[in-house]
Amino acid sequence: MALLPFELHDYPAALTLGCYLLSCGVIFFTDRFALPARERRKNASPHGRNQDIIDALARLPVIALVFAGFFAISWRPLYAAAGVMSFFIIFTGISRAKFKFIREPLVFSDIALVADVFKYKSIFYATSLNILFWIVAFLYVFGVSGLYMYLEPSILPARDKLFWVLVLIAVAAGPWLLLFYGPVNRPTAALVQRLVGKKVNVKMSTVRFGTFGSVVFHFIVWLGVKREKIVAELSERLRAAVHELIGHEEAPLIVVWQSESFIDMRHFGVDTIKLPAIDRLRQQAVQWGRLSNVFEGGYTLRTEFAVLSGLVPDDIHVDASYPYLRAAHYADVVWPGKLKRAGWRTHFIHPYDRTFFLRHKAMPVLGFDTLTMLDAFDHDAAQDGLYVSDAALTARVLEETRKLADDESGLFFVASMANHGPWEPGRVGTLTNPVDIYLAILEQSDAALRKLVDGLDRLDRPVWLVFYGDHAPLLKSFADPFPDPRTDYFIVPLAKARPANHRPKAPQDEDPWNLLRALLKHANLHRDALQ
Repeated sequence: MALLPFELHDYPAALTLGCYLLSCGVIFFTDRFALPARERRKNASPHGRNQDIIDALARLPVIALVFAGFFAISWRPLYAAAGVMSFFIIFTGISRAKFKFIREPLVFSDIALVADVFKYKSIFYATSLNILFWIVAFLYVFGVSGLYMYLEPSILPARDKLFWVLVLIAVAAGPWLLLFYGPVNRPTAALVQRLVGKKVNVKMSTVRFGTFGSVVFHFIVWLGVKREKIVAELSERLRAAVHELIGHEEAPLIVVWQSESFIDMRHFGVDTIKLPAIDRLRQQAVQWGRLSNVFEGGYTLRTEFAVLSGLVPDDIHVDASYPYLRAAHYADVVWPGKLKRAGWRTHFIHPYDRTFFLRHKAMPVLGFDTLTMLDAFDHDAAQDGLYVSDAALTARVLEETRKLADDESGLFFVASMANHGPWEPGRVGTLTNPVDIYLAILEQSDAALRKLVDGLDRLDRPVWLVFYGDHAPLLKSFADPFPDPRTDYFIVPLAKARPANHRPKAPQDEDPWNLLRALLKHANLHRDALQ
């Protein structure tokens, strides 16, 4: 500190302004590293130089507010500059790391997953967030802050200190708090919506506004979006009263099996793997083929919600990144809710922590009257493996389906975990290679699938099975990215739903949001007039 020109602090306003401008320069320069150069060029703003200037000006208030926050707790301009630069650079670094891993920059809804990242480190591949990480982070944040507090003089006015402290705290925190106040939020959200555009393009927003700017702007839009209007538009488009839509002489059973990270590796030349149950589904299906991805390599909830709701992600705008945060707004248009209101039993089975992705709150709202989650399984990870096996899950599903009364129709949505990564040594015998482990688990799951199909086929009622993979595995040692990330899906009639003269069908590409609609049409449970 002895090397610093102390006389600068004799001009506090000029020093503070200079530190803020220096921070802006550094942040504008480092924000560009949130995406690789190729992605940055591919997602450059198409709006021209004038819009570029507006975009740059729009970032200044965001930087100013973060700067004000650090300044308010310290009254030290140099510390505020170091703090705000570190803050933005850390966001940029996290965004770049995330992009490198799953090819998406940081989005505002990721903030809601922070607690899950620390709670479920293995599924987020975040095991590096260990004690060493926390020691380094703690030393950086508090060690560097302590040095600034000790070495840099405060410029807090000598008179009326408390008043000035409160004023600056209000300046720094007030705008953030006002975002939650309707009369302020609505026009602000409308203004930001005009700035970022109606269609959500996270990569382009990251290029235009930097990582944290993009996060803030999309969060403002998310806070102010008029979901009632969106849902009203969707309801018009999806007009279908289920009590008219559903009609069958015998109460049908629909089982939707979402196999997380499932993809038939034979598409990629892996001919050593044997999947006889999958081959059987191809022969018995009334429709099958490749399923487009809502997201490649992760974010199961996005595909899951697309299937459950029948909604195209673009139609729900900024909610598409984490639809369960505002699940209640879509309760009237999703399939489980429609079926429940038509008198069906609806059951969601997922052998993982019920709080993950907020499913414990979202699924009842979306229409599931029963949830069977990890706590309902007698599973000891130390003895039974990382996840509940598909064999154990199949046994539970068959047990639950047999409880369904003969005169009750039922929807069972099953989200299995067995195929999900990480594929680390210890999951399958002595195997150590992630690809070998994944292939071995696929074969185990295929054996369980055969038992599921046999069990459902023996039921004395019409049964329809929908089986699909939610996304390609994040198997970087095999391919990064997968040359074709489309997964596989099958719509299969079983038991009394099996046609007498079935012939194998040709493959057909499909989208996740069309799966249940296609099933209902094949099952003759959907009236054409209501399309």
